[in-house]
Amino acid sequence: MKTRAPQLTPFVRSDVVGALLAELYGHPQREFTLAELARRTGASNPVVHREIGRLVENDVLRDRHEGRNRLVRANTDHPLFHPMSEVIASTYGPIPVLRELFEGIEGVDDLQIYGSWAARRAGEAGAYPNDVDVLVVGAVSRRALSDIAAAAGERLDMPVNITRLDMDEWTTENPSPFVRTIRARPRVSVLTGEVHD
Repeated sequence: MKTRAPQLTPFVRSDVVGALLAELYGHPQREFTLAELARRTGASNPVVHREIGRLVENDVLRDRHEGRNRLVRANTDHPLFHPMSEVIASTYGPIPVLRELFEGIEGVDDLQIYGSWAARRAGEAGAYPNDVDVLVVGAVSRRALSDIAAAAGERLDMPVNITRLDMDEWTTENPSPFVRTIRARPRVSVLTGEVHD
């Protein structure tokens, strides 16, 4: 199977590497198991093992073993850590940032990114995204969503637009044109990192 060339950061080896670095660089003092990174990025375990191995080999990440678990974290002493952190945060950062900001928020049934950012993540060529469009399915207050959008926009240094739909609006067999368009275009799950294209 041919791996798609990443469109968010064309100089990163693969889209999976960008997603892995976003998780690790977004929480540089935290250690992750490889299984946890696979769940968070939506990548398969063998791919995560291979890419983490390459990143550790190149000193981008540090690892250690605890029992049967291999724990990895960002190598904050690497000379490129700070500039790469900025690049990764600007490109692959929306998923870990949104996951963190929505943690503990009640009433979220589904959380996805759509629009140009999702299209670039799905491998579609095009202009760099000017914003991040987020779909929340559930019953979260508009005030909470507004606060999250502002916090995410500040951390990502780009506007974050959040649209809320209730479950009936999202799952109906006769969707509005807006819902039909979102369903037909690439989307990325914030919870699993899985790309729907």
